[in-house]
Amino acid sequence: MRLNQDNLGLAAEKLAETFLVGHGLKLLTRNYHCRFGEIDLIMLDAKTLVFVEVRLRTNTQFGSAGNSITPQKMQKLILTAQHYLQLHGEQPCRFDAILMHAVDTKSIEWVRNAFDA
Repeated sequence: MRLNQDNLGLAAEKLAETFLVGHGLKLLTRNYHCRFGEIDLIMLDAKTLVFVEVRLRTNTQFGSAGNSITPQKMQKLILTAQHYLQLHGEQPCRFDAILMHAVDTKSIEWVRNAFDA
């Protein structure tokens, strides 16, 4: 089977989830959607809620995976996280990013506290 962009994205999210679980985080939700946007993974790190953005850039011609998290994307993530917190209760939280240039564990860069709300 040839992987297309959607399959690559799903594979990257699954790899990120496995990686984070292996580092002690607990998965709460995958692909949380609301009218503001989507959060790829919502996890628990001890008592801290972690909103995770997974970015895969196999071609860096238009910038790296980290550069693809624009201020507009951050704003959407913040609004989506606020929506989640309104429904599930306020608690300490942070925004992490999993950045990859290939769907490979060796390619993972985990940025804790990637940005602040």
